[in-house]
Amino acid sequence: MDDDDDIGFDSGGWGAPGTVPAVLAPVLAALGFLVFAALRGELSSGTALLGILIVGAVGFVAALGLGARVRRRVRRAPEASRTLWPDGGMKLTVEALPEPCYIADSRGRLRFANAAAAAAFGPIQPGDPLSFRLRVPSVLEALDRVSAGGPAEAVAWTEKIPTDRWYEARIVPLRLPGRERRVGDGPDFVFLMIHDQTEQKRTETLRADFVANASHELRTPLASLSGFIETLQGPARKDEVARERFLAIMAEQARRMGRLIDDLLHLSRIEMRAHIRPSALVDLGAVVRTVADGLEPLADENEVVIVRELPESGPVVRGDRDELVQVVENLAENAIKYGAAGKRVVLSCWTDRSGAQPAAIVSVRDFGPGIAPEHQPRLTERFYRVDVATSRSQRGTGLGLSIVKHILARHGGRLSIESQPGKGATFILRLDCAEAPPPAAIDGENAGLSKELHLHKTTIGES
Repeated sequence: MDDDDDIGFDSGGWGAPGTVPAVLAPVLAALGFLVFAALRGELSSGTALLGILIVGAVGFVAALGLGARVRRRVRRAPEASRTLWPDGGMKLTVEALPEPCYIADSRGRLRFANAAAAAAFGPIQPGDPLSFRLRVPSVLEALDRVSAGGPAEAVAWTEKIPTDRWYEARIVPLRLPGRERRVGDGPDFVFLMIHDQTEQKRTETLRADFVANASHELRTPLASLSGFIETLQGPARKDEVARERFLAIMAEQARRMGRLIDDLLHLSRIEMRAHIRPSALVDLGAVVRTVADGLEPLADENEVVIVRELPESGPVVRGDRDELVQVVENLAENAIKYGAAGKRVVLSCWTDRSGAQPAAIVSVRDFGPGIAPEHQPRLTERFYRVDVATSRSQRGTGLGLSIVKHILARHGGRLSIESQPGKGATFILRLDCAEAPPPAAIDGENAGLSKELHLHKTTIGES
């Protein structure tokens, strides 16, 4: 419909614009014909006078009806206008709400959307159908039912791209007071508010996962502690040698539980922030260099040499520096512990410019026993271990690579694994490069490392 329809005018009938000429034209034509005929003498003066009176009376009655109809339409126009366009107070109230909100008319056409709605789902022009922006069938069906006069409804749905998100929409009919209504009339407005339930759902899921995983992983050290406690309370009560040995084992089991709980809590915090992309500028080459320096004692203990193939500075990415340090540290620590047989670990960093978007690459390569193909797809699962005994002997919790996966997902990065049994393993992480910033803008201690990004790609040779 056009704008005349919106404010209560029909496209035809007595009260429509343009109807005055249509109604009075025949009356004026009849009067003109009678006068002309009388002047030419074709009608007697009495007959002409009678015809003029009759036609004039018809025209007068028609004009009265037309005037009354037009006056009613003019009086109703402001009221109809208020029906389809919310007033300033309603807009101010909706604009102040933190949740995405829309006001539509009874035909599903947008009349107002607050800033939160535009930020969350994109802009939409007043007068456009809500379906232009909200393409969720269950929400649109509920909107139709409420617009037709149905009660308020709540609709929940899930979106999978780019990450899992949960939403609930509340759809409520709004009826202005003081308006005359007929049976079956729809509401004046339909109010739609969308609540993002992602954080709540993630919290519920993480709580359930934590209970399941923790109970499974903590059962062994708890059973060990309970067994040694019973032994110390019984047969070994007075055996000093046994007591010292058992207490050492109990202390190690307690430390193992502490490491496990710390990793679980850290993983939970990462997952809860998975939908929030970090924005700080981080020199990834400096991150790798920091990790290499920190792991030198562990490498010396395992008789492993850390080989560094790093640029003078960069590449620069957007991210959380502490989390990126943990990613590289987890990968490098695994390479030192589980690839110690190869006696060296190579840490490399470069910029890949082969695609449309330059990418920062970090490679961690060991020359140990390698990983069989059947294990590689599951390495980032929680508590998955290729060799349970070796993992526990190295004080692993089974969560290191899972933490790596979730941090990279939050940063929009990817992890790939290349390995063959007997030829070592290479873990490669890939992140989009940020635009080259001024030196002072680079995060933290990396601020003064370089005035110009000077990057190169290093190819790791076979051993």
